[in-house]
Amino acid sequence: MKIFKKGAKSDTAPAAPPTAGGSDNNITDLVDWYLNPDAPSPVVDQEATQRTNSPPAPPAPRVPAEPIPPVAAAPVAAPPVAAAQVAPAPVAAAPVAPAPAPPAPPVPLTANTSAGTVEYTPVPQVNPADAMQAPASEPAPTPDQDESTDGNLPVRFERPPLTEELNDLKREAKDALTIRLGSLLSDSTVSEEQLQEMVIEGLADVLLNQDTSSYSEAQLDQLGDELLHDILGHGPIEPLLEDPLVSEIMVNGPNQVFVERAGKIYETSARFESDAQVRRVIDRIVSRIGRRIDESSPMVDARLPDGSRVNAIIPPLAVDGPSITIRKFSKQALTEQDLVAYKTLTWESVGLLRAFVAGKLNMLISGGTGSGKTTLLNVCSNFIPEGERVVTIEDSVELRLNQRHVVRLESRPANIEGRGEIAIRDLVKNSLRMRPDRIVVGECRGGEALDMLQAMNTGHDGSLTTLHANSPRDCVARLETLVLMAGMDLPIRAIREQIASAIDVIVQLSRLRDGTRRVTHITEVVGMEGDTITLSDIFLLETRGIDEHGNYIADLKPTGLRPLVAERLADHGIELRSSLFGDPMAMEVGLG
Repeated sequence: MKIFKKGAKSDTAPAAPPTAGGSDNNITDLVDWYLNPDAPSPVVDQEATQRTNSPPAPPAPRVPAEPIPPVAAAPVAAPPVAAAQVAPAPVAAAPVAPAPAPPAPPVPLTANTSAGTVEYTPVPQVNPADAMQAPASEPAPTPDQDESTDGNLPVRFERPPLTEELNDLKREAKDALTIRLGSLLSDSTVSEEQLQEMVIEGLADVLLNQDTSSYSEAQLDQLGDELLHDILGHGPIEPLLEDPLVSEIMVNGPNQVFVERAGKIYETSARFESDAQVRRVIDRIVSRIGRRIDESSPMVDARLPDGSRVNAIIPPLAVDGPSITIRKFSKQALTEQDLVAYKTLTWESVGLLRAFVAGKLNMLISGGTGSGKTTLLNVCSNFIPEGERVVTIEDSVELRLNQRHVVRLESRPANIEGRGEIAIRDLVKNSLRMRPDRIVVGECRGGEALDMLQAMNTGHDGSLTTLHANSPRDCVARLETLVLMAGMDLPIRAIREQIASAIDVIVQLSRLRDGTRRVTHITEVVGMEGDTITLSDIFLLETRGIDEHGNYIADLKPTGLRPLVAERLADHGIELRSSLFGDPMAMEVGLG
């Protein structure tokens, strides 16, 4: 969102900015100009803009960045030959017409400001194939979002820092606007649109009373953006939240902000002013959903309006200052086509999972942190046929189901007196009285695992949940541990019998070292042999090494074993051809 834009160049010198006694027409003109981008800016000094922003060079093929030649390092007094490269106007006549010099290589990592040359934070080289290897929690990149022609991912969120004078102006404008709006900034009865309009009008009033003639268009645009982000948004991380290639944002105190893109972690140049500004951003996030964070309760889980998962922790638990971790969700829910494009699944495995869900098999999705469990759970839940009543239970609402008959439940932490907590286990028990056809639990991490198994064993077939584990066998062992956490003194054999009877299929996800998320196992829970739960792998990820870019060469292939649940699927009119389990390219699934 921009407050200032470059207007049409005027033939006359720009007028001085109005003083404190200026008329309201100036404010109206600026607000009208903001709503009409085609109108010239009433405050931008076009001469300063012309001095700072050089004319655009003609299109030239991108080449890798090299040391800048001495002739290209003088941006102010350019030689006649350089001027001929920028403007198509003919060069003044000379005795000998020298051959035009080749265009200087572009310098994408620097930007000129009135304070000198400021460097952006460099981004390491990224293999062009990384776009296809994007993690399952990211949106499918479009060609213009994929990568630049020199092999670097675009750095949309990087900007040169404001000069000291602009930072002083920013602080003065923010203080003046805070005093002017007062309690309206936290008034829940004021809509976002009304608050935004009031903030823009207030900024226009404040900035029109300042001398901005010495600043360029780009500087004033950045100043307006940062002021709006500080007052209405999430401060310096707002551009990161808007970047579709960023999947995770990690704030380690005010002076360190990291992001994850394409499975790799990069440090950014974003900085907070102080610990207090980080706390204000945290308070703004948690207050939207009625939660709190303070010294007596220094940890909180929350979510953004788009469903992105937020965890915040503050001192004294966070030694180096307040910390924020945001797991971003794409604006549009990923589909099975996206997971196939990212090579998380194959079309054969997608058809098999669709058959399992339609056939009302109980599925458990297992994996490590950040491996894409919730994304796959969301995709599988969309295979549930219409007409069934689905109850979803989550710590923080993340699932986005396309069915109409869905009831979404969310747990609640204790209040300031330590009372009123509603845990996942309480919601699972309550859901059994809500006449569900299927129960979808976002994640089992405690005693609710026992209640989930009981629900699966008492007529709620086709239920889905996730669990943290590194392999299908570890998943079974951890599920036993979670059942014991319910406080019931059950013998281990009874617990294993419950698991073998309730769980039909385990889908294992892993995050590989190249940053990709892959389904590594699709495993059937066969039953009990003595005191051991028997597992049978239907699909396995077969790795064949690493290519020259450091990416795994791997394919999800069938093992050749026909699952015993195929007979149960046939009772629901779903036939799995035997060729599926022998030749992965020959598959046919029929839904009756």
